[in-house]
Amino acid sequence: MALIAQSLSRIKPSPTIAVTSKARELKEAGRDVIGLGAGEPDFDTPDNIKEAAIRAIQSGDTKYTAVDGTPALKKAICAKFKRENGLDYTPDQITVGTGGKQVIFNAMLATIDPGDEVIIPAPYWVSYPDIVLLFGGVPVAVPCPAEKGFKLQPADLEKAITPKTKWLILNSPNNPTGAAYSRAELQALTDVLVRHPHVHILTDDMYEHLVYDGFEFVTPAQIEPRLYDRTLTVNGVSKAYAMTGWRIGYAAGPKDLIKAMAKVQSQSTTNPSSISQAASVEALNGTQDFIPARAEAFRQRRDLVVRMLNEADGITCHKPEGAFYVFPSCAGCIGKTTPEGKVIETDEDFVTYLLESQGVAVVQGSAFGMAPFFRISYATSIEQLEEACRRIQKACAALT
Repeated sequence: MALIAQSLSRIKPSPTIAVTSKARELKEAGRDVIGLGAGEPDFDTPDNIKEAAIRAIQSGDTKYTAVDGTPALKKAICAKFKRENGLDYTPDQITVGTGGKQVIFNAMLATIDPGDEVIIPAPYWVSYPDIVLLFGGVPVAVPCPAEKGFKLQPADLEKAITPKTKWLILNSPNNPTGAAYSRAELQALTDVLVRHPHVHILTDDMYEHLVYDGFEFVTPAQIEPRLYDRTLTVNGVSKAYAMTGWRIGYAAGPKDLIKAMAKVQSQSTTNPSSISQAASVEALNGTQDFIPARAEAFRQRRDLVVRMLNEADGITCHKPEGAFYVFPSCAGCIGKTTPEGKVIETDEDFVTYLLESQGVAVVQGSAFGMAPFFRISYATSIEQLEEACRRIQKACAALT
């Protein structure tokens, strides 16, 4: 009898983690590698947040907490949603997990029955389809091409909805493209969803504070009150507050769903770290002054990377509205030959060529459901980004 469950054969390891691990291994072996695979801000966690964690340790706040979040953190999350999104929630509508990924995992485990369909606009964050597949659901990828700004169109959403559709997962600003939906674009999508009361919406707002050029962030439950009871609004402290390693994600939604997610979590990890939760209270309640300055630094990096990539032979790069990713096309490099005589047939071939010839680690677009593209995270220094883009230009120029 086989030891490993058949359900695991439906999924694959995270490609983004694989690229980051490969880059780390090469660096440790002495290679000069610039890693642009990880979705992690290079800024440090602000001092006031670190100090709150130290105080929690010193005061003995190191015990088990309520399964899905301390009262103090749930109160801070409610205040955040009211202050920033105009949304009213009570603590029993809030769940806290060890990162946004666990929150999404809990939601899918609590709701997906075999055969249930989940609409996922593509390109998508690599984990969405695999989480759905793990529980016997059917991910329905809806292509969102570059010429449409990598955004889901209302007519395509309407066409994708069937009687088996249980969820739409919407991520804005988006990983991997950085695309963000304007108020009008989001209203057009919510107009479709209002007509289909059996469809629930999971909105992943993790990059909410990383928007540029005066872009106004909005979230579905905020602009369409009729969807409030059908929406799970997911967020976290990892990106805006540079707290990736603290592992705190959270969500707000219907009480029955939140209760079911707590039930799942009670039999898996139980509570998130008490110390991380104390730090997150300070993150949400404390000063937010540093966020615009950091967003401006990301905007400058975005502009540099977009300009330099568009100067590379065979590369075209769309300018995104948010997050800290670009998703350039390498279609102009497909079919060309490397100096070593290998033909570039896929975007995976292209990213392998970049890593082997120039020591630049990026992630192939096929991992995100769209080829031939690749994702660059520009959450690193201007100097590193300039050097990486020069190397990509050099690699492209060497193709024949």
